[in-house]
Amino acid sequence: MFENLSERLGGVFDRLTRQGALTEDDVRTALREVRVALLEADVSLPVARDFVKAVEKKATGHAVTRSITPGQQVVKIVHDELVHVLAGDDADPGALKIDNAPAPVLMVGLQGSGKTTTTAKLARRLTDRNGKRVLMASLDTNRPAAMEQLAILGTQIGVDTLPIVKGEDAVAIARRAKQQATLGGYDVYMLDTAGRLHIDQELMDQVARVRDVANPRETLLVVDGLTGQDAVNVAQEFDSRVGVTGVILTRMDGDGRGGAALSMRAITGKPIKFVGTGEKMDAIEEFQPSRIAGRILGMGDIVALVEKAQETFEAEQAERMMRRFQKGQFNMNDLKAQLEQMLKMGGMDGVMGMMPGMAKMKKQVDAAGLDDKVLKRQIALIQSMTKVERSNPQLLQASRKKRIAAGAGLDVAELNRLLKQHRQMADMMKKVGKMGKAGMLKSLRGLMGGKMPSEAEMAAAQAKLGSGMPGLGGGGLPGGLPGLGGGAQLPPGLSGFGKKK
Repeated sequence: MFENLSERLGGVFDRLTRQGALTEDDVRTALREVRVALLEADVSLPVARDFVKAVEKKATGHAVTRSITPGQQVVKIVHDELVHVLAGDDADPGALKIDNAPAPVLMVGLQGSGKTTTTAKLARRLTDRNGKRVLMASLDTNRPAAMEQLAILGTQIGVDTLPIVKGEDAVAIARRAKQQATLGGYDVYMLDTAGRLHIDQELMDQVARVRDVANPRETLLVVDGLTGQDAVNVAQEFDSRVGVTGVILTRMDGDGRGGAALSMRAITGKPIKFVGTGEKMDAIEEFQPSRIAGRILGMGDIVALVEKAQETFEAEQAERMMRRFQKGQFNMNDLKAQLEQMLKMGGMDGVMGMMPGMAKMKKQVDAAGLDDKVLKRQIALIQSMTKVERSNPQLLQASRKKRIAAGAGLDVAELNRLLKQHRQMADMMKKVGKMGKAGMLKSLRGLMGGKMPSEAEMAAAQAKLGSGMPGLGGGGLPGGLPGLGGGAQLPPGLSGFGKKK
């Protein structure tokens, strides 16, 4: 998300923070570049203009230009204003009102916006994270196989769907879903309405009739983020005709500009509840304005990174691995677990995008040929080893190396790079194991170039994990994630990875 905007703003603020002192003219010149960056990111002109005015008013005061770190003060002001634009006055814009069971959630939007897939993603999230019992119902009687699509998705994610009865109209299906949810003891029932290629009277009339029958607690508009400013127009039209309580932006993983997200809240007044970040059923994130603003400004999102780790790393496995690390033990099985963990967390791009300061090094990483294929090749090499060799990599001599490389269909040189990476990480694990928990947190901050979030943000991240995952003061990132080792030209630890073939 927001790659282009983040890159442009990063260049502007780098120049500001390098200057020891700032004049008001320096700030105004920088903000002109900020306005251009916003417009290029497809942010609407009124929103960009108001944003720059608000920042300029706060950033050209005597307290900022004469402060010890004026550049950083301006960055903080921009961050706070971004949060305000994205969040408005809502303290928790992502929260869903689903307290009275069975709570109806109405999903609306144009055809092709990803409404059915988003319905399934949200149902899975409510089931897994919130412990809700969810029923999904497709009201799309127009699009061929739309009902069957939702039924198949329901089977994949383990969420119940309303049985299909041919010949029923949308209102009748909504009534049946309400009855089934009540009798079946469901907490939430989600109504996936039909869409059109454009807004028309028939579409709005149907959605309005369904709304009157269901009386939804939430009416969520699903909008394709790639449509840019037209997404804002769609949101305004649906809200005026049907009434919308929140917005879900899809395909945000493919939109480097992200202007629709920045304009949506300011123009429509409706909060962005979630963003879709991929095709998989877990690729949906709660829209947290402060964290999104941090990503835009290259500050990373350590809380999201920790949440990802929590989702993909079992507590018992983490506890067992932590005990091994504290004893200085780190073999190929441990490295394989770390590589698989990284893939589950979104691969190289997913993890680095949430690590503070890493966004600026993306070009270096790309130039070095580092991608998820490298991780998969390394896993293949480890799988080609015997159990004894994985536990004792020091046994690997020339003949064994040739056999392992041939078994994985790779070169011995790539295996040697993997072994070198393992030695570096093993040495680091020994050092980290001797530090204790407080030392580990300090080490992690240092490895990330001092660009970690504040202590309060780290505390928030640790609170997300509680005591379920050992590591950083009672709850932290699983120790030894690839990418936190030694390295020079590239981000720490990445120099050990192989090259693209």
